[in-house]
Amino acid sequence: MSAGESKPVVRADRYAVVGNPVAHSKSPYIHAQFALQTGERVEYDRLLAPLDGFVEHVQAFHAAGGRGLNVTVPFKLEAHALAHKLSPRAAAAGAVNTLRFDADGIFGDNTDGFGLVRDIEVNLGAALEGARVLLLGAGGAARGVVLPMLERRPREITIVNRTAPKAHALIEQFEGAAGEFGCLLNGGGPHAVDPNPYDVIVNATAGSLDAALPECDEHAFGARTLAYDMMYGAQHTVFMRHAEALGARAADGLGMLVEQAAESFFVWRGVRPEGAPVLAALRAQLAAQAA
Repeated sequence: MSAGESKPVVRADRYAVVGNPVAHSKSPYIHAQFALQTGERVEYDRLLAPLDGFVEHVQAFHAAGGRGLNVTVPFKLEAHALAHKLSPRAAAAGAVNTLRFDADGIFGDNTDGFGLVRDIEVNLGAALEGARVLLLGAGGAARGVVLPMLERRPREITIVNRTAPKAHALIEQFEGAAGEFGCLLNGGGPHAVDPNPYDVIVNATAGSLDAALPECDEHAFGARTLAYDMMYGAQHTVFMRHAEALGARAADGLGMLVEQAAESFFVWRGVRPEGAPVLAALRAQLAAQAA
C-alpha cells in the first residue's frame, strides 16, 4: 500500500436478537462484552418483529448481510420451522433460540439447556452427575433443558406439572435418551414430588412473572438443595424466597441467560467467551437497580 492510501475498512459481522417485545433485552450488552473479550468483530442489535412478520424480518436481515440471530419470545417455534437444519438439542427441544446463516442454508440451534447446565455446574458449583433433580413445569422452557441435563447423567429427573398429561408427554419424549444416559425419568402431577430433599430443583414455570409459586411439597427442599428459578430480576423471585425460607440455596436465571448467549456466540464464531465476568457486571447492574 502506497503512502496516502487508506486501509480498507473491515466491516463487523452483523447479529441481532429478534423478538416482540425486545427493547428490554440484555443480549446487545452481553454480546458487546463478548466481542471485546474475544476480539471478534461483531455488531449486535435488537430487531423488533411484528407478531405476524417474523419470517419476513429474518429474511430481510439475512439479505442485508446478517450472519445470525438470537430468537426470543414469541418466535422460537417459528424459528424451528424456518431452519433448514437443526442441531440435536434443537430437534429435541422443538424450539430454536439461535439461527446461523450459512452458505447451505439456515442452521437452527437451542442453547438454553446448555446455558442452564453450565450455570448450575460452573457458576454455582452444583454437580448434576448422580444428582436427584426435580423439574417443575412441562412447557417449552422445560422441554428445552431436559436433554442437556440428561447428558450430565443425573441419577433421577422427576418432571412435575400442574396438568399431569403434559409431564407424561415430556417423559415419553425423552425416555429413550434417559435410558441411554442411565437416568431414571419419572413424574406427573404435583403428587409425584418425593417428600424428601432433592439435590437440584429447577423452576421452569412462568409463575415468578406473576409472583405465583408452583405447587410443590415443601419437604422437597433441604439444606443441600439448589433451588434454581429460570426467571430473574432486580429482587429475588417469589420461588427463590420460598426456597430460602425452607433452608435451600436459591439462584435465579441470570447466569443461564449469559451462558446460553456465550454458547450462541460459539455457534456463530467458533470462539467461546467467558461468561463469568459478564455475569458479574450484570449482577452489579441489577444490584444498583434494587438499591
